[in-house]
Amino acid sequence: MIEGERLDARGPERVEAFSDGVFAIAITLLVLEIQVPSLGENPSPQSLLNSLGSLWPSYIGYLVSFLTIGNAWINHHNLFRLVGRVSHSLMITNLLLLMAIGFLPFPTALLADTLGKPGEQVGVVVYAGVFVFTAVMFNLLWLSVKKVLKPGVPRSVIEAINRSYLLGPPISAAALVIAFVNPTIGILVIGGLMVLYLLPRASGT
Repeated sequence: MIEGERLDARGPERVEAFSDGVFAIAITLLVLEIQVPSLGENPSPQSLLNSLGSLWPSYIGYLVSFLTIGNAWINHHNLFRLVGRVSHSLMITNLLLLMAIGFLPFPTALLADTLGKPGEQVGVVVYAGVFVFTAVMFNLLWLSVKKVLKPGVPRSVIEAINRSYLLGPPISAAALVIAFVNPTIGILVIGGLMVLYLLPRASGT
């Protein structure tokens, strides 16, 4: 077998394993941003409850980012089910997507630290900006996947993914613009986009 044939025969298993590791680490790091309140010795139940309640921005940040990363992992898994072989462009675009996923704990911490405070708008804008980048990277990854599809992938599946992925960048960009005006609505738009990506693309995906 010649060298070129061996390279073309590479399967996606190693790329998937590496990607799963990045997703797992990123989603685990999120909980580290929720710090147990320091109340000294023998705090009263009421003071402990009050302190736990004051951490609500961290809970929201964790929930939103956990769903974001989990959602991204589901879509990533569904895309790689369609991959017949690994190309160089596929590895590059996948790496760029993982860069966005690995970075998510930072904007999550920023969001949790600024919600309900004067810097709230900055926190939401930074988070929405990362969301835009992630949506763009998913589209670039999908373009690379389409070049190395397994034989026999139904056309209906391809068209369903095309339709849903094309909505990602403009909707996330709209959330970014809205966040400059109203951070709360910006976060709600991001939440709506996550719900959209949780929906199945077509039968079998």
